[in-house]
Amino acid sequence: MSDSVEAGPRQRPRVEGGREEEILDATVEVVAELGYDRLTMDAVATAAKASKATLYRRWSTKAELVVDAISRAKGCPMPEDVDTGSLRGDLISMSCNEGGFTSELPMSVMAGLLTALHRDADLQKAFKERFLAPRLALTNGVFERAVQRGEIGAEVDIELLSQTLPAVIIHHAFVLGIEPTEDLILRVIDHVILPAARGSQVS
Repeated sequence: MSDSVEAGPRQRPRVEGGREEEILDATVEVVAELGYDRLTMDAVATAAKASKATLYRRWSTKAELVVDAISRAKGCPMPEDVDTGSLRGDLISMSCNEGGFTSELPMSVMAGLLTALHRDADLQKAFKERFLAPRLALTNGVFERAVQRGEIGAEVDIELLSQTLPAVIIHHAFVLGIEPTEDLILRVIDHVILPAARGSQVS
């Protein structure tokens, strides 16, 4: 039986002071170390030096806790939306700075979540809404600006193009076991994304 929150948002008490941030950061560390399936409220409570009762007063399920942690914890930051004036510059900034593909902890967290996302509907729903959606919005903004600057050909499939870099990085990291590096990101941007973006503009 699912213990998901389906009936709309509930107002649950927040943890006082900086303890909530400490619990969220501890959760991120535990996900990276153990993975979602092996994570328990006990393990997080131990890592955060908090009581399990404190966790359950704030988060009713581990799916709630984990998605809250990866969405808000300092250890798993949102990439910054920096307008560099070019598609290449924006993609490099978003991918290689804090919160990007070269950040070791966020990539370890993703590895810890991947298998569970396929079979845990509660986790998948919360992950898409709270973690993925704002990052997709950031990526969409990057490509929309490139369209406005005329960097992307009119016939180019922007939705597919915007998914190419993360798809290649995830394939290398979790299928081939190759650590995402700035060099790999630059190769994908320069040899795949930018040529595809120009489309038939190439003479």
